[in-house]
Amino acid sequence: MSRPQDPHRPSFPFGNPFRMIMPKGSYLSPKLTELLNSFEESLAQRLRKLMPADREEILSLLWMKCAVESLSAIHTDIKTLITGLELPVSDWDEKWIDVYLDNSVKLLDICIAFSSELSRLNQGHLFLQCALHNLDCASSKQFVRACSSLDGWRHHIGSKNPRMENCFSILDNLIKTLNLPKIKNSSKGKVLMRAMYGVKVVTVFVCNVFAAAFSGSAEKLLDLQVEETRLWAEAFAGLQGFVNGEIRSIYSSGKATVLKELEAVDANVKKLYPIVQEGVGEEAEAYKNSVSDLGKRAEKLSQGLDLLAKEVDGFFQIVLSGRDALLCNLRVGTNVTDQLQEKKNVEVR
Repeated sequence: MSRPQDPHRPSFPFGNPFRMIMPKGSYLSPKLTELLNSFEESLAQRLRKLMPADREEILSLLWMKCAVESLSAIHTDIKTLITGLELPVSDWDEKWIDVYLDNSVKLLDICIAFSSELSRLNQGHLFLQCALHNLDCASSKQFVRACSSLDGWRHHIGSKNPRMENCFSILDNLIKTLNLPKIKNSSKGKVLMRAMYGVKVVTVFVCNVFAAAFSGSAEKLLDLQVEETRLWAEAFAGLQGFVNGEIRSIYSSGKATVLKELEAVDANVKKLYPIVQEGVGEEAEAYKNSVSDLGKRAEKLSQGLDLLAKEVDGFFQIVLSGRDALLCNLRVGTNVTDQLQEKKNVEVR
């Protein structure tokens, strides 16, 4: 993954469509109201589907995969809304374009950081494979090598990824753009920005949860406040409260990670390590079961990380394609404007 560069952008004097929040008493046509309500109801439904059935689902790799899938769907929904609004890029204010492009770059940076962390975690699978290979042979020499591999895995998993710390500063900057001044003279712009607000809030929430999970701390976990007038506000508040509350509870109990599959492997390693170090002896059955469990859990962890990494890459591509589409439209708009100006100059002559 690599970040794109910003080309020169033309000015479009049309008010500021990125100025949020919709003022009380502002009028929307039935069509615009229907488009907005449909988007917000869809957003609420996606949030409700993310609500875990129980605590065991929270921060499982499957839940995280579903969370990224929801983000991809929500960002696709906003493209559909833009089409329905029939709001051309030429009607977007330059300041809004600047904020959108800046935010999209920040999201791409976050995706790159998450991909880096998922890759780092999956690299630990090599230590586990080496350990399991040596545990198949009941010799003291192989057991020493197995202990070394298990030590290597615990050290690798316990190390910190500097990219994750940068995620929190990026998220702080994104939060500063959640609430922006009001839009004037554009009902379509107000609808778009109200919808964009929902997209940004949910995106920040999911990314913040991931960052907290990968960093091993709930210290920078955020509780975002949303106006109750949003059709998705109740679903969001319920999901955020449940997920954040469980993450804080897990970390406060002294656990090093909230990632379910990673925790399962770590617990198995801690159980197996002293048996291998001290010699199997009379614990042959417990040893055999622990080795078997470690193999199954290690494979489940590796597969889950692979699937989540693919989903993050898919989200990266959606953000990137949306950004590229906007820039393409800007270039087209620039060319049309230049051609019209050239034609006008010829007529004047």
